[in-house]
Amino acid sequence: MVTGVKEGKRATHKGSSVAQEEPKSVKISPKDAPAVERALCRSKLYLLVSWGYLYPEDDEFLDYLQSGEFVEDGRTALEGLEKELHGIGGKEVTDRIEAIKVHFDAIDQWVSSEGENWNIQDLRDEHRRVFSNVISLDCPPYETLFGNDHVFGQSYVMGDIAGFYSAFGLQLSPDIHERLDHLSVELEFMHYLSYKESYAILHDGKEKLQTVVEAEKKFVKEHIGRWVPLFSGMLKRKADFGFYRILADFTTEWMGLEIAYLGVTPQPYSETDYRPASFMSPEGQTFECGAQDKGNELSLLMNEVGADAFLEKENSSTEKSGNA
Repeated sequence: MVTGVKEGKRATHKGSSVAQEEPKSVKISPKDAPAVERALCRSKLYLLVSWGYLYPEDDEFLDYLQSGEFVEDGRTALEGLEKELHGIGGKEVTDRIEAIKVHFDAIDQWVSSEGENWNIQDLRDEHRRVFSNVISLDCPPYETLFGNDHVFGQSYVMGDIAGFYSAFGLQLSPDIHERLDHLSVELEFMHYLSYKESYAILHDGKEKLQTVVEAEKKFVKEHIGRWVPLFSGMLKRKADFGFYRILADFTTEWMGLEIAYLGVTPQPYSETDYRPASFMSPEGQTFECGAQDKGNELSLLMNEVGADAFLEKENSSTEKSGNA
């Protein structure tokens, strides 16, 4: 997964992948406090939904759900965001917040009625039911399968995603066996950016803050804001019931909230745009979800889809333009 500023380590459910000491050691001025709170709350909500889509390799996420901490942390972050909005995003944002509250209630009810009796195998089976062991075209959690009916289109998008990550010094953790265009990875990148926004407010000045905020807006507009709304609708139909159905509803509202909050206008894919390319990786291998796939590290995947070549070409063009 894309985590870690220096260490490149995966985030855990007890902390963040980004160094988080600054809110404890820095005195926040009254002027900056609302913006810092908004950024931190958005960061937490992005991280919660990101965790939800990962394949459950161990008991950690299930324990987090069953203990009630997932819902408690989510409600706290949502309340903090709502308190400090001050009209940002207008009625669209406030309506989305009310809808997300309902989804947290639904998760709480699901845990109480069913989830509290689950073990890790139950959660794994449910993940496989919805997402399959291999990439299911019913609701694939991979951006490059949306809006790209040719492998070269996939390569271009993959290269652009990789460019966002590398621009902020991030790389795919070797602990996570997923592609860099997986929904969980992209959502965690937004978790990182919004957390970095809070840090920039306190430490880095207006110029660096603007860089981070513009990256958030651009990534939502050009990536997750385009394909996640369609994916969420597909997931609702495929899951039909249970935790992942609630997560799909949650994702729909959260994506709508973020689009309104950031003031961007993505061009979302529609059902008629969903034409995934026929893609076979070298040696006839197929991509798989979660723990089953041991070959989706960043460098291998970029090489397989041609993203490395794309980035080299882009860098070469930039150098030529600079020398002209």
